[in-house]
Amino acid sequence: METVLQLVSTHGHIAIFFLLMLGIVGLPVPDETLLMFSGYLVFKGQFHFFPTIASACAGSLCGITISYIIGRTGGLYVIHKYGPRFHLTKARLDHAHRWFERVGRWGLFFGYFMPGIRHFTAILAGASGLETPVFALFAYSGGIVWVLTFVSLGYFLGDQWSRMSEEVQYVLIALTILGVAAAVVYWWIRRRKKTAG
Repeated sequence: METVLQLVSTHGHIAIFFLLMLGIVGLPVPDETLLMFSGYLVFKGQFHFFPTIASACAGSLCGITISYIIGRTGGLYVIHKYGPRFHLTKARLDHAHRWFERVGRWGLFFGYFMPGIRHFTAILAGASGLETPVFALFAYSGGIVWVLTFVSLGYFLGDQWSRMSEEVQYVLIALTILGVAAAVVYWWIRRRKKTAG
């Protein structure tokens, strides 16, 4: 983490852009900590607010787009080539597509706030064949809200940002676990209803 913060301190907005892009794609970058630190540097007067937001948004949106393209190309290729071996029929793919159209697209928006989840939502959206305009609407709006939330948090916490960033991570992990558990319970209940019917 120290290396990441040092890169941001030394190279500024360029580092924010590339680190967030790589972090969203899946590299082990402490994204929220990076954003809060950037907000702290705005608080200290070393960065300006709007260029910081712009570089962070650009990096996160580029990263999520790359993940979507990976899912849309590589994911679909793997599914079509090896899917039949794992009973991934066209009907099941169509079902996954409908699910993403109905519910899963919200995972693109809220997935940003769930460490470990945001790296996969765009790949799954691409692999399911979710249309690009729908992907862009939910993923990009989620990315902008995510960036604004954590840069602003770092700014308003000021000198307390470092102490609070660890607590924020715990809260996000807890919310992620609860979200995944709720999704599993929802899936199980729906499956039971279909079996009973």
